[in-house]
This record gives sequence, C-alpha cells and structure tokens, in this order.
Amino acid sequence: MSDSKVFKNFINGEWVQSKSGQTYENRNPADKNEVVGVFQKSNAADVKMAVDAASEAYKKWRLYPAPKRGEILYKIAQRLLADKESLSQQMTREMGKVINETRGDTQEAIDMTFYMAGEGRRLFGMTTPSEMLNKFDMTIRQPLGVCSFITPWNFPMAIPSWKMMPALICGNTVVIKPATETPLSVANLIQVCHEEGIPPGVVNMVTGSGSALGDPLINNPAVRVVSFTGSTEVGRKISQACATDFKHCSLEMGGKNVQIVMDDADLDLAVHGALWGAFGTTGQRCTATSRIVCHKDIVGKFTSMMIERARSLKVGNGLDASIEMGPCINQGQLDTVLSYIEIGKKDGAKLVTGGERLTGGDYDKGFFVQPTIFGEVTQSMRIWREEIFGPVLGIAVCNDLAEAIKMANDTSYGLSASIYTRDINKAYTAMRDVYTGIFYVNAPTIGAETHLPFGGTKETGNGHREASTAALDVFSEWKSVYVDFSGSLQRAQIDNQ
Repeated sequence: MSDSKVFKNFINGEWVQSKSGQTYENRNPADKNEVVGVFQKSNAADVKMAVDAASEAYKKWRLYPAPKRGEILYKIAQRLLADKESLSQQMTREMGKVINETRGDTQEAIDMTFYMAGEGRRLFGMTTPSEMLNKFDMTIRQPLGVCSFITPWNFPMAIPSWKMMPALICGNTVVIKPATETPLSVANLIQVCHEEGIPPGVVNMVTGSGSALGDPLINNPAVRVVSFTGSTEVGRKISQACATDFKHCSLEMGGKNVQIVMDDADLDLAVHGALWGAFGTTGQRCTATSRIVCHKDIVGKFTSMMIERARSLKVGNGLDASIEMGPCINQGQLDTVLSYIEIGKKDGAKLVTGGERLTGGDYDKGFFVQPTIFGEVTQSMRIWREEIFGPVLGIAVCNDLAEAIKMANDTSYGLSASIYTRDINKAYTAMRDVYTGIFYVNAPTIGAETHLPFGGTKETGNGHREASTAALDVFSEWKSVYVDFSGSLQRAQIDNQ
C-alpha cells in the first residue's frame, strides 16, 4: 500500500487525483530528509465529489442488513490484524512516535473494528409495554446520512477508526479528511476497507489542509454529521457552523490533565505512571499528563525520582525499538513547546530538568526536545492553565486531598485525571469529585479502552462520546414506533384516564 510515493484521494471506490492538480510532501518528523509520501492538496471541488459519492452510496448502504455490514467490518479487522506490523512501521515513519506506541495505535483500530462489527448483530433498541390495550411500543436506531470526519495526527489510525466504524455499522457513509501530517495511515485504512468489501462511495478520503477543506466538509447540506478531533478553538467554530443546519456535531478537543499523588501513594508506581503519561507520544496526546498535584510531604522525593527517570529516557527515531520518546510532529509544534518552556521560566516555575532542543548527529534531522519538568508550579501560571501538547510536565504542591481536588478542577478542560493512593476512601472521593470524562485510580491519565466511552467535560467536548456503544448515539437517530393492532382509534392519554 505504501510502495508508491504518490497517493491520491479515494472517491467512489477509486483513487483519483485532486482537481487542483497540486500535491504536497509528507516527511518523517524524525528525519526530515525522508519523504514518506506525496499527497493531494485537495480543494472544495474534491470535497463535493466525495460528498456526492457518499450521498449516492448511502441510498443502498443504509438498507444493507446491519449484520451484513458487521461481517464486512469483521473482515476489515482481521486484515488490519494481519497487516499490523507493516501498518505500525509506516505510522512511525509518518508520525514519529515509537514503534510500540504505533503498534498500540493500530491495535486500537483493530479493537474498535471488531467491537463495532459485533454491534451489527445488536444495535439494540428497546421494547416497552404500551399503556393501551392491543398496542406495541418499541424504539429503533436509524442512520443519518453522510458523515464528515476531520481527524488529528497524533493517533492517525485509532481515531479515524473511532469515528468510521460506528458510523458505518449504523448505516451511514463517510468522507474523511486526515491530518495534513499523517494521511498515510488513513490511506492504508481506506485501502483495507476497499479491498475487504466496503462498496464504492461508502468510504471516501480527501487530503489537504483544514483551512481549505473545512468549510466544504462542514457546510455541504448533504452532510448530516460532523465529527472533529482537535483544538477547542477550531471545535467552537465547527459547533457554530453546524448549529445553523442542526447537524449532529461531535467534538473531542483539548485537555490539561492532572495526576494527583497523595502521601500514601506507591511512589515508584506513581513515578512510572507520570513518566508514561507525560512523555508517552512525546506528550502529544489530548489525555497526556501535563499537571501533577503532589502532597507536600512527598513532593521532594517524588520530584527527585521523576528527574532521574526523565533524564534516563532515550529519545530518537521511533523505529529503533530501544527508543522511549520520539520527536515532535513538526517544526511548528517544536516551536510551541520551546516557547512554553520559556513562558514557564518567565512566570517563575523552576525548571528542574530538560528544557532544551536536542541537537547534534541524527537529532539535527528531526524535531527533538528533551523531556522537561517544572517544579514549584502555581495555578496562576500559563503552563498550569494552557495545553502545550508536548513533553512538558508541571509539578504543584497540595496540603491535602480536598485541596488537590480543587486544584485538579482548576482548568477550563475536563478530559482525564488520575489519583495515586492506597486509601480507597480517597480514591472514591476523588473519583466522585474530580470533574472529568475519564478517571483513573493508580494509573496514568492515558490508556483508554475501546469498550468504554471516551470524551470529556467543559471545553474538552460538547457532550458526545466516542468509542463503546455511546458512539452509536452520534451516528444514529432514535425512532419511537407504535403499532396499534386494536382495530380502533386509541387516543393515548385521552382514552387512558
């Protein structure tokens, strides 16, 4: 699938060039000299072609029996499993995260596809007794139509699968625009769908910039669902655009996730969790641990242990199995990370390790930065409040659990949080009172599983959830059905007094 350096859009079952005639290069963030592929720089005409194809395909796809749709998804999952290593290697080349993490990314796509394949024989509604004699009541799900997906670069196969598979199993059709930086993984996913039996027009892909393709993907009247993962700023604009036509709109946006470490915690475990949560995927996760709230009695020891472990992390090209942290995705993200490090120092946080771009040798080929930790972080600082999306961790101090919870909730986001404690009462109190969509006990803020809902509160999302059966509510409408077999007019509450 990736032997060729040139990749086209996928519209109505065929790989086609963009109407614009323009392309762009996608390069390996660990080695800027390596061109991963050349992709189409699409325009509004390409989007219209894709939406038109999806609209036409919807007429038949929605009538496929859901179990038959599930059988196709099952074959896709089997194929992804068979091709897992190749897909993961290619993902590391285009995105930069270490090979073990891209294997996990591909595995999420496999898990989600198997899971939604099973929903083809469920898609449960409910039956309920009628209040009238000789009358039957039930609910069923119905698809909506064409779904537009705008997906990010940090999970270039997992997140597209979170959106695509529940949409397909419900009977919808899809137009997806992958992130400019990571179109290869989506192209690979689309190719598998095509080869394993998805009919022409049911799944379509256009590549290019969000600024050029966002409006036509959102505002086309045939599009009935828009699902977006990215920044809160862009998500707010998408929400406003969708509101005009009452489109379903699912938004998964920013995070400023906290790990609470109490004085009774297993410190070794808490450090392992914080290290993985903060520096896994180079901190480029919406669920990444970017804030630590640590009890005053153990903050010194915890910080020392974190410094030692962070300094020992091996940073480099993720295709090397010994590497523990890869590069930032591009120059812009590297510049953002470095600017926030300067902001942290200016605001008075104590830089205890890291803080520099890695240079020399192979580092000069990519966008590498040291794992960075700040101590003495306070709630007024920007590195406490703003999402950085890089390997920068801030440690703040609390006096007790009540203060830790208050500090944890001091953010405009509400995606993920965790607590490390041996006290079950503290664990349950924090689980109840920290206002996030995801919560972990004695585990880091990352590590979601596909059979539980994924999403957040406040400015992280708009109330919808991805993954699990919760995703089905995004991509279907409920229909209440009343079957009256009495042979006479029954006027519900009027005749039932």
